[in-house]
Order: sequence, then structure tokens, then C-alpha cells
Amino acid sequence: MERLKGRVALITGGARGQGRAVAEKFAREGADIMLVDSCTSLDHLAYPLASKDDLADAVKAVEATGRRCLSAVADVRDQGDLDAAVAETLDTFGRIDVLVANAGIVDFKPFWEITEQEWRDEMEINCTGAWRAAKAVSATMREAKSGVMIFSSSMNGVEGGTNFMHYIAAKHGVLGIMKAAALELAPYGVRCNAIVQGPVDTLMNNNQKGYDRVAGRPDGTREDYIRGVRNWVALRNGTVLPPEAIADGMIWLASDEARHVTGHQLVIDAGHLVLPGFNLSPVWDE
Repeated sequence: MERLKGRVALITGGARGQGRAVAEKFAREGADIMLVDSCTSLDHLAYPLASKDDLADAVKAVEATGRRCLSAVADVRDQGDLDAAVAETLDTFGRIDVLVANAGIVDFKPFWEITEQEWRDEMEINCTGAWRAAKAVSATMREAKSGVMIFSSSMNGVEGGTNFMHYIAAKHGVLGIMKAAALELAPYGVRCNAIVQGPVDTLMNNNQKGYDRVAGRPDGTREDYIRGVRNWVALRNGTVLPPEAIADGMIWLASDEARHVTGHQLVIDAGHLVLPGFNLSPVWDE
């Protein structure tokens, strides 16, 4: 199929993992791509952020589909970076039809141990970065009287959780950004939707701290992680989601098949949110 034939998509956090999977899916459906990633590091995270080599590899993967691909080292914490990436995309491709505001990070600790800088990083990248990306592409979409914005939220955008308050607050905020943008841009024919996703098998989760969190003990293993996530989902053989599962949802939202859909939260979680609940770490008083 060529559901995005002749269109151009800008994807933040596009160098690796979920962003790269979305880029490859969109390209196979006919889109030219601009990949944006910061290619920087944050020392307090349990995993490395994407590198310039990762970004270059993602470009090659998109080009292997036969589509054109640009890349920009740009940080969603900097409006100037995003504006420059948009300008380069318009100079080269002449249009931007789809924004995927995908850039994100996660860390785990009790809220009283989160530092001011750690809180700012989570909010600036996960939440405010989505606003900046939307702001950067809004002018060209309003002028064209068409466009699609897709925001990456989380099941933690609609429910609580322990030991990552900054992430939870940010992902709740992303849904607020999406809903406000959907209303403000509807008169221009621009659709805005969000993905509410379960755990995805990328380095954000696939690291030692992620293993320990799901295992409920130190020295957790990847096998503990895969097995533990089974308790969070309803579908048979369900566990952590491949990045392609999110790409499959995003391609529908980006396509004309969803032309009547805006302000929507598309849940991709293997049935997590319909579960009555599961407590991995019950606490009992003696």
C-alpha cells in the first residue's frame, strides 16, 4: 500500500527504536522523511540516548525503502533547533504533511528524590518538546489547510504509577497538548491525535533499571522483564510490544483512512488498560 504517497513526515526522536520503526513504516507507505534527534547524552539515565551513528543508520534504513530521507541533530528542548529542521524540510521537500512528536526519556525514582534538573529534563523532552514540535510545523500546516500531528503519550498518560512522577506528569500533559491542538487546528483541517501505548521493547525499557523495576528486585534479567510484563497485558502471548506495533497504529492515524478522526487517544497496549489491575509489589503490615 502507499497510504502516504507524495507526503512528508517529520519525526522527533527518530534515530532509534520506536521513532525509527515509524520512519521505516511511513517510508514503505510512500512518505519522504525528516528524522530529528538530539544525539546527546543525559548522565542520570540508565541507558544511552541515540548517537549520530544511530541517526545515520536510520537514514540508510529509510533510503533502503526507496524514499528520500533528511536528518537533523536537533533538541526538542530548543525551539530554534526545531524551527531550523522544519525550514530545511520545507526547503528540500516543499511541504510537511505529518508530524510525529515521538521524542521521550524515562527514569525511575521516588518523587522526593527527583532533582530539579531531572524534572526539567523529563518535562522539557516528553511534554514541552511536543508543544515545540507542534508549534514548529503549525504555520505550514495552517497555510496548507491540512496536516496530521501524532503525539506519543503512554498508558501512564491516563493512569498513575510509582517512582516516575515526572514521566507520568509529562505524559498526562501530552494528552492535554493534543486535545488543545485538535480544537485549535480543526478549523484549518489539521488533525491531532495521540498514541497511548504500553511498554515498548526499546532501550528506554530494555536496560538493567527497567529489568529490576519489573522484576521487583535488584539483578533482574531480560527474561524477568519479558515474563513480568505478561502480568500487565490481557492478550494471549502478550508481553512487551515491538516498536512496529506503534508504527502500525501511527500509519492509520497519518493516513486518509483516519480523515474523520481528531482529538483521539489510540490505545495500543495488548489490553493493559482493560485489566482490573495487578500489583507486582504488594505491601503487608505484619
